[in-house]
Amino acid sequence: MSAITPELLLHAYAAGVFPMAESRDDPQIHWVDPRRRGILPLDGFHISRSLSRSIRRAPWRVSVNEDFRATVLACADREETWINPQILALYEALHGMGFAHSLEVRDGETLIGGVYGVSIGAAFFGESMFSRRTDASKLALAYLVHRLRAGGYQLLDTQFITPHLASLGGIEIARAAYHTRLRAALAVEASFSPEGYSASPLSVSSGVSTVSGGL
Repeated sequence: MSAITPELLLHAYAAGVFPMAESRDDPQIHWVDPRRRGILPLDGFHISRSLSRSIRRAPWRVSVNEDFRATVLACADREETWINPQILALYEALHGMGFAHSLEVRDGETLIGGVYGVSIGAAFFGESMFSRRTDASKLALAYLVHRLRAGGYQLLDTQFITPHLASLGGIEIARAAYHTRLRAALAVEASFSPEGYSASPLSVSSGVSTVSGGL
């Protein structure tokens, strides 16, 4: 396989495929185009009463793009991971180019949760998330959905569906249906940092995304 460049990776996402390694120690990367694709409808994100309470009451700080590398490494810090050194380097390059973003959750200065992914047009390709406190990854996802809705995104790709994602509103759709949604989202411009955007715990817990000022 020829070397994968950040530009090739962007073309792959636009074509509906994404890279994975068998393990952190496997130098080979293969392309994945699942027969059934996981997505999280942005208007169907489920915030339970307990999660709503956690969002409003947790004394945690949410940030964006403050420590992309640490977020990816935390996502890879598990017994089995598909994130090898080449994949880490590729996503760091995309982050430097403005196409990959992280959302971090901190307890004081300690990174306790987060999510990262790739943004093209009005599609956000969620890559991985992690949690070191109860509800930290759910809170990160709630803040991400809130931001994507405010920024005009149309598609949040989760690649696969887990029971965790299904409990939050994630669904599976056929490959052809995914590609149709992807083409539509790529034809639209969205902003990961929309002008005038703010995210208070109350607005995130209620699922209401608003912007003020220039939009």
